[in-house]
Amino acid sequence: MIAQITTASLCRFLLNTARRFPYPYAPALSRGLGVPLAAVTSLIAVNQVTGLLSLLFGPVADRWGYRLMLFAGLGSLAAGMLAGALLPWYVVILIGLFLAGLGKSMFDPALQAYVGERVPFRRRGLVVGFMETVWAGSTLVGIPLIGLLIARFGWRAPFLALGACALLGMAALWIVIPGRAAGRAEVPTRIGIFDSWKKLLQQKPGLGMLGFAFFISIANDNFFVVYGAWMERSFHLSVIALGMTTTVIGGAELLGETLTASLGDRIGLQRSMRTGLVLSTLSYLSLPWVEHSLPAALGALFSVFLFTEFAIVAALSVSTEVMPDARATMMSGYLAAASAGRVIGAVMGGVVWTLGGLAAVAAVSAAINALALIAFLWGLRSWTSR
Repeated sequence: MIAQITTASLCRFLLNTARRFPYPYAPALSRGLGVPLAAVTSLIAVNQVTGLLSLLFGPVADRWGYRLMLFAGLGSLAAGMLAGALLPWYVVILIGLFLAGLGKSMFDPALQAYVGERVPFRRRGLVVGFMETVWAGSTLVGIPLIGLLIARFGWRAPFLALGACALLGMAALWIVIPGRAAGRAEVPTRIGIFDSWKKLLQQKPGLGMLGFAFFISIANDNFFVVYGAWMERSFHLSVIALGMTTTVIGGAELLGETLTASLGDRIGLQRSMRTGLVLSTLSYLSLPWVEHSLPAALGALFSVFLFTEFAIVAALSVSTEVMPDARATMMSGYLAAASAGRVIGAVMGGVVWTLGGLAAVAAVSAAINALALIAFLWGLRSWTSR
């Protein structure tokens, strides 16, 4: 099981890096493609919207098997990245990033459901926390490596490298996750695809986790999309210095994931969620008070992302057990709710910033974060794992 989890996590590292690298390297893609920067941000938006499509793939994974969807997700990534490397046209890059995002929407729910199927709940926080470290790893390791590839070989190099590694990942998964160990791949669920969604929407625990994912994502992106503007306006940071602040966020996410892996099962996953939500809400509220001190501001930034990630990873662990008969459906719903929240939060953030500055952004994020806590408490008040 260790080899399976490690290999699948490395494959997720590829998917996460493909999702995140267009953000910092949008200018390089713009110059390489010969298009305006706004056209590249449209590519990024398309990549984000694919998270909503996970709604389609979760029930399919429950029906046809998790192993199949793991291969399909990596295959989609490989096809999209290799197409972008071989045919450097804007429309091909658009399709390539769409396929990469689609691959993540296939892969993530299937992997989380696979872990829920095979890892005892008492150790779920450890395993899910370990798997989630690759999200921070994509920021701390993946994006810098992409930068080196672009500097040395040009903007098309990351597409070729990620596509080739995705093919290697498929081969590795074929070896470590044989058909006989594929869980649902060998015993497909008898629940129909639409019946799975109907069942989810009839369960308070499931609805509570969807509400949690939706609200916490709105709160985080409402702040995330304007934190650079805040840093630039308050502390006059250069573009390079602003880029360095991403290491603060990546470090906070890594620590949050590590804390969940090491403490979540010991103190309880639901208690971890409550603790993370309360402390992240307080961290948002602290932002206006640190606006005139860069070290304090970086500390508050670290605190926001640390406790948010701690709550999110604990919630992912809980969500894998909320619907044991349709785990991938539950996880795809969770990820789709989070994607919808990120889209709404990104749109809100600029408006709230323009109307009220950092104080308004902090207050709105704290209030919406409190709604995530309410949704969680409402849904899981009397729930216990099976």
